[in-house]
Amino acid sequence: MTQRQPMVWDAWGTADAAAPLSEQVRTLLAQVFGISGESALRRTETEVALVPSALTDLDHRWLTEAVGAEHVSTDDIDRLRHAGGKSTPDLLRRRDDAPQNAPDVIIRPADHTQVLAVLAYASANGIAVVPFGGGTSVVGGVDPVRGQFATVLALDLSRLTSVSDVDPVSGTATLGAGLTGPQAEQLLGEHGLSLGHFPQSFEFATIGGFAATRSSGQASAGYGRFDDMVTRVVVATPQGTLDLGRAPASAAGPDLRELFVGSEGALGVITSVTVRVHQVPETTAYEAWSFPDFQTGADALRAVVQAGAAPTVLRLSDEAETGLNLARSADVGGAPVQGCLAITTFEGSAAHVAARSAEAFELLSAAGGTALGAAPAQQWEHGRFGAPYLRDALLDVGVLCETLETATSWRNLANLKVKVTGALMDSLNSQGTPGVVMCHISHTYPTGASLYFTVVAKQLADPITQWRAAKSAASDAIVVAGGTITHHHAVGADHRAWMGAEVGDLGLRVLAAVKRELDPAGILNPGKLLP
Repeated sequence: MTQRQPMVWDAWGTADAAAPLSEQVRTLLAQVFGISGESALRRTETEVALVPSALTDLDHRWLTEAVGAEHVSTDDIDRLRHAGGKSTPDLLRRRDDAPQNAPDVIIRPADHTQVLAVLAYASANGIAVVPFGGGTSVVGGVDPVRGQFATVLALDLSRLTSVSDVDPVSGTATLGAGLTGPQAEQLLGEHGLSLGHFPQSFEFATIGGFAATRSSGQASAGYGRFDDMVTRVVVATPQGTLDLGRAPASAAGPDLRELFVGSEGALGVITSVTVRVHQVPETTAYEAWSFPDFQTGADALRAVVQAGAAPTVLRLSDEAETGLNLARSADVGGAPVQGCLAITTFEGSAAHVAARSAEAFELLSAAGGTALGAAPAQQWEHGRFGAPYLRDALLDVGVLCETLETATSWRNLANLKVKVTGALMDSLNSQGTPGVVMCHISHTYPTGASLYFTVVAKQLADPITQWRAAKSAASDAIVVAGGTITHHHAVGADHRAWMGAEVGDLGLRVLAAVKRELDPAGILNPGKLLP
């Protein structure tokens, strides 16, 4: 199995994949924001000061006995690499000279039994536990929050990498929570199978993280969200084990799997997931489309989805994103794409792909689309995991770049887009930093779609406060306009304040009651999910 590569401590991904800004981008930044494009120097890991570890000798001895000395780490570099996720505020904080907050200890259990033992000890001794998969959270989901506890440990699940019960007849496989996306695809591929879950975090995020955050991959139009794929979960809690999911469907009361798929480590630690898998596709077809405006494109996507002819991948960029996002500004016949660019791909058998692509072609053409050929769609696929590297390069030259997402019904989609875009622009303008707001439809359903926003602006002296103000304004606008506070990034710490608006006061009390039952000491991922 391919070894997982740790992400660098102060940016996305690995250092060898970092992408410097092109001359065209630097010129554009100078024109729009008056920025020279010179990259600021960044510190090395060894130059960073950390808040000292609060782990006691007694706790260290017990944890060593539980999982083995080589799997208990208080090394400063290890602690720094578990100091949080990869949101823009996370990375801006790591560029600060102040001592960095980090977990007091990193624990790497070998299996479900060891996870149970660590949780029982932590609960009895008042140690906060932050489950840690790939560390890709962009909403503060893996921040080492102590809450009322003196000590916080990061429960790194990277050793839980088993693949078992591969069942090509039923189309299922059981995967360890610590497998990354590429590792899972590699191991399933040995059986001729694929999960088909490709979020932007695919290269580093884990199976357990996909489940705990209700992840949605770029091929969700064809294969569904990750929560659609889950048939069974095994969960360790301070109170014991839950093994949920005995059949493809059941009428045995409420589906308790739903308590943990999306629970973000606040109710328990997912140690393995049984998922729906499929045969590796025989062929893939690509087609890009241009629409004169975003509304026309959105109506076309709705027509395809509601007709049951959705491609495996179905995306639509608005005018701003089509024009300014270099990752999607494909040339067609030597001329830049006009209007709004849509991407479609189709996977499956040759006959199935031919039939589906022909039906979708007819529907999209009738709805006002112009076919652009395969090249722009193939270009998008080639670079689809690279946007976070561009974000890092922009941060280095003094440009704020961050994303947020939501979803709503088709009827409300245009209203939500206008309200969120307006809130972001008003906030940036009020701070004296006009910006650019781009948007695309990333996931579609018969009843509605998601909207994914990218915001770019010149950094102020305090860019974290600058972004927090814009994000808060956008979140308020989402609630007022009838969207969900998060479609696939999860709640984490960043969206907690809006959970009451999402589920109501009674809903919050229900979730709090479940947490009290499963985690009476409150050690599991403090400061996340629940206000």
